[in-house]
Amino acid sequence: MEYTIQNLAQLAGVSTRTLRYYDEIGILKPARINSSGYRIYGQKEVDRLQQIMFYKALGICLERVKKIITSPSYDETEALKDHREQLLGKRKQLDVLIANVEKTIDSMEGRTMMIDKEKFEGFKQQLIDENEAKYGKEIREKYGNDMVNRSNEKLKNMKKEDYDEVSRLAIEVQETLEKAFKTGDPSGDSAQKTAELHKKWLMYYWSEYNKDAHAGLAQMYLDDERFKKYYEKKPGMTEFLRDAIFVYTGTMKKN
Repeated sequence: MEYTIQNLAQLAGVSTRTLRYYDEIGILKPARINSSGYRIYGQKEVDRLQQIMFYKALGICLERVKKIITSPSYDETEALKDHREQLLGKRKQLDVLIANVEKTIDSMEGRTMMIDKEKFEGFKQQLIDENEAKYGKEIREKYGNDMVNRSNEKLKNMKKEDYDEVSRLAIEVQETLEKAFKTGDPSGDSAQKTAELHKKWLMYYWSEYNKDAHAGLAQMYLDDERFKKYYEKKPGMTEFLRDAIFVYTGTMKKN
């Protein structure tokens, strides 16, 4: 079955402007242009649009989606299986949060007692599930299931004061990085302070410290756009952080 751009937009619940934009950036081309100059879409394009919408529903940016679905190794069936696993993870995450809300209501209405640790379990599980959905595959391939599982377990058992401290550290890392970046010297005192703070932040998640793993993570920040976006407040800032951590871990000698 074939669809005009208007028909496909109506079928998928998107605008024709969106489909034109997808054509423009090369993520979803029409099967052909008819004699009247209208875009015509076939079953292959319908299936691809479904895949794009699945990825967008999982919070993945279009740039990343394009890289995934235009890759020569892209497999539609495997992609659908991956979508299913991630959606099941989101359902589990929502179930945990709903249970947490219900228990909080019961506690407020005097039907049960809720200790402070329980109040944050839903949010910590949400963070774990979000990280697994966004980065789980790459992280597990790089560091192994055992290390990732131990890290997740450490986060789940984190006390409120530790959770508050790691959140504060994340902000301090960013603020110190911005100041250090202005110096232009990744081996300087402020840059090395940034690397030390980054290590402290990591140790709230890692069960043990490893210099090579720290350096590898810094390189991944630079190589993966999803990580890079977090630190790249100014062009070159993520690379500066990578270099500072390389100096800190001895991966790169000081000048």
